[in-house]
Amino acid sequence: MTTPYAKPWLSIPDQLQKLKDYGLVVGDEAAARDFLRHLNYYRFSGYGLAFEAQRHAFRPGTTFEAIQNSYYFDRALRDLVTESLEVIELDLRSAVAHDYGQAHGAFGHTAAANFFRTFDHVEWLDKLHEETERSNEVFVAHFKSTYSQFPDLPIWAAMEIISFGALSKMFSFMLKVDQKTIAARYNLQPATLASWIHHLVYTRNLCAHHARIWDRKWAIMPDLPPGNMWQPPALPGNARLFATLLVQSKLLLHCKAEKTFAREWKQRVEALVDHQWPNEPDALARMGRPADC
Repeated sequence: MTTPYAKPWLSIPDQLQKLKDYGLVVGDEAAARDFLRHLNYYRFSGYGLAFEAQRHAFRPGTTFEAIQNSYYFDRALRDLVTESLEVIELDLRSAVAHDYGQAHGAFGHTAAANFFRTFDHVEWLDKLHEETERSNEVFVAHFKSTYSQFPDLPIWAAMEIISFGALSKMFSFMLKVDQKTIAARYNLQPATLASWIHHLVYTRNLCAHHARIWDRKWAIMPDLPPGNMWQPPALPGNARLFATLLVQSKLLLHCKAEKTFAREWKQRVEALVDHQWPNEPDALARMGRPADC
């Protein structure tokens, strides 16, 4: 049975007092008020969840600065994840443009016969057409004014405007032979790559909305391939951040043009996680990181 929402608006001082009533230690109240004015109380309280002994009761000694620092850590981590996702997404787009185009020609993606029969190809293509119509890219305008197939674009052009989510769906319903060709680039089985792309679309959406990721339990998890490094106890599971970082690192290693980036990205992630992780006793477990890693 639901009830009407009746909680009142709270001023910044009242928000801070509420946190103190929950047991939060506040050293510099002026700085804390400034921070709550900058970061919505509702978002700040989400970062506080990891520091609670029970709901609305912080563990003794928990400071405002500890929760604040967990936000800074998460922000830096989210930036690194987003940076990596750009490289991976562009590589995937290029792989589909090249390999699918080679197999099926410029407009092979417009034919339902080139996908599994369970694919709602009409709906997918309609959405791609909508994205094409909305695009203000110069190359789209040129194609529209020059060629009769518009709003269909050649696959290598379509890959520049298709959403990451639509690309994920496209790969999931490709014929097995086409999936295998693309997955081979990353030394993965097609089903694993499909799962990873789907998970990274979800991760990208979280990052785009500045959502907390460091201690989040994923709603959409990446499948873990066979192999000791992907299974317990080396990796506790696939529901937390550490699995995502491994997935990204694995994919980056196969982006041959980005080897330097891949190496430096891994070093920056390790430095951040090793030296700036939140001052919270279960932080490693909340990130899904092995305790002895």
